[in-house]
Amino acid sequence: MHAAAHNRVSTRQGEYCILDIALPGRAAESAGVLLLDGEADELHLLLRRDWRCIAPPEDAEVLEALQEDLEWKARELGGRRFLEFLEDSLSNVLRIGERSTVLVDDFPRALRRLYRRHVTSTVQEFRTHLPVYSLRAAAGKWGDGMDVEMEGFEEVLDDRPLSGDMFIAYVHGRSMEPKIPDGSRCVFRGGGAKGSRVGRDFLIEHFGLSENEGRYTVKRYFSEKRVTEEGWEHTRITLAPLNPEYPRWELGPGDFRVLAEFVCVLD
Repeated sequence: MHAAAHNRVSTRQGEYCILDIALPGRAAESAGVLLLDGEADELHLLLRRDWRCIAPPEDAEVLEALQEDLEWKARELGGRRFLEFLEDSLSNVLRIGERSTVLVDDFPRALRRLYRRHVTSTVQEFRTHLPVYSLRAAAGKWGDGMDVEMEGFEEVLDDRPLSGDMFIAYVHGRSMEPKIPDGSRCVFRGGGAKGSRVGRDFLIEHFGLSENEGRYTVKRYFSEKRVTEEGWEHTRITLAPLNPEYPRWELGPGDFRVLAEFVCVLD
């Protein structure tokens, strides 16, 4: 009962509109999402980033500055007043749809969710979009050198720099909660990690498990070392969950393979 009451308190109503654009020679298409937090009088907005793919160079340069310009005006006028201004004035190249209501517990996250639902932008590989793999396929790509099939590309809706060794995969299970909720879409960086692995989270292949036992998993890496005549060697390697309900794995160096480093959870 307490948890349900807390959820009701933390959720409030927002209003959103889809911003459309009608460029010369193209049908009108979604350009972004505007989400109003009426209680805070803040307008959250997220616009597409492929203007140079769909607009002439002189128009693309103006459109690339549009989000920053709209954000500045929303702060200056207040979210509600600025949204009303847009509704009264936009009608030509930029057009604004009717408002819809939505229940929101986190406005930035809700904005990204609405964007994914209503906006489809040009795939710009490793600039705005990353390939999506199953964990098994990702393991094949970064571990076995075999040809694997990806499920498509997905847009990463933040400003982090992307690179050709990054990919998206679903992570199932609760062992890394609360950091990685069950069923999360996560960004990984493939290949060997630079620097010490200790205390970092990795996609691991555990050789002692079958596919049905969850051979591919995400765990936090810890190790102990000792100095030998040849240098140093691992004496104990621990792959630890963040959820205390799950056991730690004590493994030897030959029992597993590090495939990729966890970067972040997507909404």
